[in-house]
Amino acid sequence: MRARTRDRRVYLRSHPLLFALLAASRRRPVLRLGGTLLVNDAEAYTAGLTRIPLDRTAEGTTGGAAGALVGGDLLFDQHGEEHRRTRRDTADSLGAAGVARLRPSWTEVLDRGLKPLADGETVDLVPVVTELAGTTAAALLGLELDGPALAAAAREAAATAARAHLPGPRRRRATDLAREATDRLSALVAPAGGPDAGLAVMLTVAAVNTTVAALPRAAAWAADADLWGYAGSPALATELLRVTAPTPLLPRVAAAPGRLPTPSGGCPVRAGDRLLLIARHAVGAHHLDPDPGAPAPAHIAQLVFGTGQHACPGARLARTQLTDLLQALAPLRPVVVRARADRHAALPGWRSLTVRATCG
Repeated sequence: MRARTRDRRVYLRSHPLLFALLAASRRRPVLRLGGTLLVNDAEAYTAGLTRIPLDRTAEGTTGGAAGALVGGDLLFDQHGEEHRRTRRDTADSLGAAGVARLRPSWTEVLDRGLKPLADGETVDLVPVVTELAGTTAAALLGLELDGPALAAAAREAAATAARAHLPGPRRRRATDLAREATDRLSALVAPAGGPDAGLAVMLTVAAVNTTVAALPRAAAWAADADLWGYAGSPALATELLRVTAPTPLLPRVAAAPGRLPTPSGGCPVRAGDRLLLIARHAVGAHHLDPDPGAPAPAHIAQLVFGTGQHACPGARLARTQLTDLLQALAPLRPVVVRARADRHAALPGWRSLTVRATCG
């Protein structure tokens, strides 16, 4: 109970309106609010990604934000062969061999960053994970960059982009700030520009922000629920990623009519309808605690990373990084001594999460 209560604070303090929206809609498999469909049910969520034609570059979607900021639809347009090839290449670079190649870049950060715990000191896990995320992203892109600096730029780009999509009189200024932050990130990862510049920016933004959101939350849950005895099982990382659902919802727009399955017979989808695919509810994160001894079915746990041709290619990387973090922490059995939610990040997460070892 303590683990769930603490994790709920991430939403209540950093994204209160988002949490209220999710909580109000979660009892309905699909809820229509005008031209917006809130999709909570796992089957309907899967259908929204695999059976409904999607306009991945529409305003208000991930692809639309990418196009507005970096001038292209990048990985998000599944209609062209060139884009499908780019997505396959990205998935290959994050496959088993690619993750093995990247692994030394983050294990060195963990070894160094967590060493003070064994010496009886407290450690804030957020800066450690931030360096881990930035260092891994630099290695993925084959760049010699300072990990914390790269991560800071990626987090600022994501946060300003999120604020630019909020309604209100300051939206134009927020859009300008988002573009400036994206330009600064682009200058780091692709100073010469070129056709792959936008891809490098979006890969960095995605990799850094999901990692910084997910890993500290997962570690806090493991500490509060005393799950360290399961650290050697891959099921622990999968279950923790399921309940933390780092990207709690996926905004999409229907490109053509369709129908979402529901227990009552289905919900029609019109072309142009906005779909809020709520991953948190589809995987049961709001009511099913992590249970490495009896984990959720693989096809359900996977939904936090999407599914089908819209699956995130970084799922293996995320699970491996979290497993390594948990295995590094487990012998010390740390407890959380201070936690502060990040009110400005694009994704729900901790601004600081200080832990102290109880063993070792």
